[in-house]
Amino acid sequence: NKYVPPHLRNSQGSGGRTSDSVSDGRGGDRRDSYSDRRGDSGGRGGYGGDRRGSYGDRRGEQGRRGQSRRNARGFHGDLKEDPRTQARLFGRDDHQTTGINFDNYDKIPIEVSGDDVPDPIETYSPETIGDDLFRNTQLCGYSRPTPVQKYSVPICTQGRDLMACAQTGSGKTAGFLFPIIMSMIKRGGSDPPENARRRIYPEALVLAPTRELAQQIHEEAKRFTYATGIASVVIYGGANVGDQLREMERGCDLLVATPGRLVDLIERGRLGMESVSFLVLDEADRMLDMGFEPQIRRIVEESGMPGGIDRQTMMFSATFPANIQRLASDFMRDYVFLTVGRVGSASKDVTQTVEFVEERDKVDALMKFLLTIQDGLILIFVETKRSCDYVEDVLCGQGFPACSIHGDKSQREREDALRYFKNGNTPILCATSVAARGLDIPNVTQVVNYDLPSNIDDYVHRIGRTGRAGNTGAALSFINESNSGVVRELRDLLDENEQDVPPWLNQMCQFSGGRSSGGGGRGGGGRRGGGGGGFGSRDVRSKGGNDRGQGG
Repeated sequence: NKYVPPHLRNSQGSGGRTSDSVSDGRGGDRRDSYSDRRGDSGGRGGYGGDRRGSYGDRRGEQGRRGQSRRNARGFHGDLKEDPRTQARLFGRDDHQTTGINFDNYDKIPIEVSGDDVPDPIETYSPETIGDDLFRNTQLCGYSRPTPVQKYSVPICTQGRDLMACAQTGSGKTAGFLFPIIMSMIKRGGSDPPENARRRIYPEALVLAPTRELAQQIHEEAKRFTYATGIASVVIYGGANVGDQLREMERGCDLLVATPGRLVDLIERGRLGMESVSFLVLDEADRMLDMGFEPQIRRIVEESGMPGGIDRQTMMFSATFPANIQRLASDFMRDYVFLTVGRVGSASKDVTQTVEFVEERDKVDALMKFLLTIQDGLILIFVETKRSCDYVEDVLCGQGFPACSIHGDKSQREREDALRYFKNGNTPILCATSVAARGLDIPNVTQVVNYDLPSNIDDYVHRIGRTGRAGNTGAALSFINESNSGVVRELRDLLDENEQDVPPWLNQMCQFSGGRSSGGGGRGGGGRRGGGGGGFGSRDVRSKGGNDRGQGG
């Protein structure tokens, strides 16, 4: 008889090994099983199985797995409506729609400059935004477009590049997501590049400066792309990169990212930019002006991203000084410049109050103010992380339900704090400027500038956390001699928004070294580039030729 190794005895009658797979009682011949895994990822493949097999598939035919997951439109998301998903996305009361003063938006002046600008849309309907988006706007409770959406949707669906400036809380996120989703549905998904490697190739990329803002955009994108077939994924630093990679490998058509994590995954060879047809920079002034320019240029100019007529670029921000416009124009072609209302100005729906308070008296003044508030969410801004922790500790010690977020907090801590704040369990949130830009926290009725920021743009963004989408709000700012550099611009802003200016503030302005409006702002660009006319930013290309003013 033929010799049978001990580990194969008593299997199939000890008949020895044959040309067929032989079971050993533990799942079959391991060499054959392993070969199966290499060939087709063995059911357990993907990221958690044998990665060589999974990658080999993608190298050979750009992801037999990826191709099989494409839907009828050529994307990777779900096309079917699902009651559970619908309830999870839309059955929430923590996102704000329209407020009591929404009609006032129709009176805001609008200025458009550029060649052959299309007419704005006035309503949401299947004819203006398509059947899929119209269904999702109905589920969101959006009854009509905001001014920025009236113009951005028709401009961008024509494939035009856009620089849009609108006061904070005016619906900028939908302003860029709607035309991207409409265009993607119309054209369908594209095949990966011919020389595709083991990478994920998104077709739309949205860049945001902070992880909180990236998450917020992604949450909106999931609602707007519901049952469209488009898969939205978000990546940002401070979270597990393996989890984010697995999420992308399930399918990624629209990617929301912070610049640091995106550059990291591009350099690792896990993301390819060759299929990006739509590029959005949200909070573009902060992205370009506060240190992200090298990463942005690396992403746009050195990663294989298409340019010229093969890519549509949109930039959105509440402020756009002239020097940032010139820098942004490097990424755009024949763009339309859109301003809605006075950009760089606060909303008149926010009642602004200033009080002179010495540093040593701020905590007492804050607690005295908090005792007057009966309901709503209260957002307190401080300048340093240490102050943020200090104010939170003092308030909690005095029985005020407070939490905090700042840059030294872990991602989990920041997410938990924002969740407790949004749902009202902890209605007082202390924050550094990380939460000031772009975050849409609904139902904030009071903003307190415990520490006044050093420039007026950050003040505008901070108080813009309340009075959103036409709702009313209030902002209280503590001022003392340490704020002399910003008091003149603050006084001008209060005048401009028809707020009360106390006599002592005028007196401070006479002795301060701050600059009045027109000369300040970040980077020497000037916050109110063009002056009058109700607009805060002007198209630096314009010499009075192609402007089109409307509104009021």
